[in-house]
Amino acid sequence: MSHAHLHSHPPRSGRPSSPAARRLTLALLIPAAILTIVSMALLWPRDSPGPEPVDGPTQAFGRVVTVDSVPCPELPEGDELPPGAPTECGTVTVQLTKGVGAGQRITTDVPSGPGAVTVAAGDEVVLLYLEGSPERPYSIMDHQRSRQLWLLGAAFALAVVAFGRWRGLTALAGLGVTFAVLLMFIVPAILDGRSPLLVAIVGAAAIMLTVLYLTHGFSMTTTVAVAGTLVSLTITAALSAVATAATHLSGIADETSNYLAITQGEVNMQGLLLAGIVIGSLGVLDDVTVTQSATVSELAQANPGYGFRQLYGAATRIGRAHIASVINTIVLAYAGASLPLMLLFAAGTTPISELLTSQLIAQELVRSAVGTIGLIAAVPITTALAAVLATRQHPAPTGPAEPHRTPAVNTPAVDPPAVDPPAVDTPAVNTPAVTDPAVVDPAVVDPAVVEQREGEPPETDPWMAFVDQHPNRRP
Repeated sequence: MSHAHLHSHPPRSGRPSSPAARRLTLALLIPAAILTIVSMALLWPRDSPGPEPVDGPTQAFGRVVTVDSVPCPELPEGDELPPGAPTECGTVTVQLTKGVGAGQRITTDVPSGPGAVTVAAGDEVVLLYLEGSPERPYSIMDHQRSRQLWLLGAAFALAVVAFGRWRGLTALAGLGVTFAVLLMFIVPAILDGRSPLLVAIVGAAAIMLTVLYLTHGFSMTTTVAVAGTLVSLTITAALSAVATAATHLSGIADETSNYLAITQGEVNMQGLLLAGIVIGSLGVLDDVTVTQSATVSELAQANPGYGFRQLYGAATRIGRAHIASVINTIVLAYAGASLPLMLLFAAGTTPISELLTSQLIAQELVRSAVGTIGLIAAVPITTALAAVLATRQHPAPTGPAEPHRTPAVNTPAVDPPAVDPPAVDTPAVNTPAVTDPAVVDPAVVDPAVVEQREGEPPETDPWMAFVDQHPNRRP
């Protein structure tokens, strides 16, 4: 049986192709899972603070009944309207549906000031109740948007399942696991005083092991992606620690981090910055590693003769193109999230050199640079691991390729009983068809012979067989 026929039905890349592949998958998965579970048990929050009662206004919910707008009073002569001041005043009637005073109909002022919401009749709103206010204890704070978000989430899930089918369903399950680890382990453990970097690494490992195998199945491709992600994530964590210490970043760069440092004094803010870099890098690392592992697997099945160098070189070229697009994606993501800050800086007079070295901008630059270096390291690491395992599963043929020979099926073309002697002037003219049919004029080749040869399993490259049989080929 020819070598091409042996690989006519290659195993699917999404499944383990051999018992050795399954053993290797379990050899990596079991120790990693045990180490992750033990680490989570040791770091699990035990004395995490519960929600504390907040002194101040409480919330209420209601539906806007009517809005009565009137022009605001004119300012005295010489006074200018301050920026963001409202031009329309009036009152809003709201039917309270939940919270303090539920069932009552109250009247409050039209929302005003920077960032004030715009309301209309029928809107579902959130109100603040000020108990000590004698005139209007309620004020509209925001819109209720839970219904809209649920509808958007349902549309998102429907689109994922409709396109991805079973794979999309497992991806949604993996997304649920990610949120569960974040909300039930990572955030409470950091609030409990655990090391944010260690918690982030263990949590990222738990997310990766669960989500990758749940989404892509227990296969050699997934195992290689898991190994590449683990190594790259370790490199990213080490680089982030070095870069943060070298640039003297404290992790307190904006009002949110400053407030958290004041109210939660046990949280290590520099470690929280490192944890954010690790968790943020994981979302892109698994994409790169899964792509590289699957690329090598497909190349090995499409070209069984490829060795390590051919597989590594071809997959690395694909990885370079992927990394180039991912780098642009990372930069645009950070730029989009920081667009208001960029506008604020652009409107000021601070020199660009001082802006780039400020705590807030330098923190984002370190985050982007370290995450990108980790992604770049993931490509050769994952590709090399996948290429080594692929060459062991599908070793390249070591013997020389057999020359193309026409088998004995052409014998009926020169069999004396099948040829009428008087009609054949030179019987020897068909002799070359036995040794090399490519040098014979197609007009003298028996069509039955050609049809029989076309039905045989190919012994050489199918493209060369097509060229050999093409009627326009010249000797």
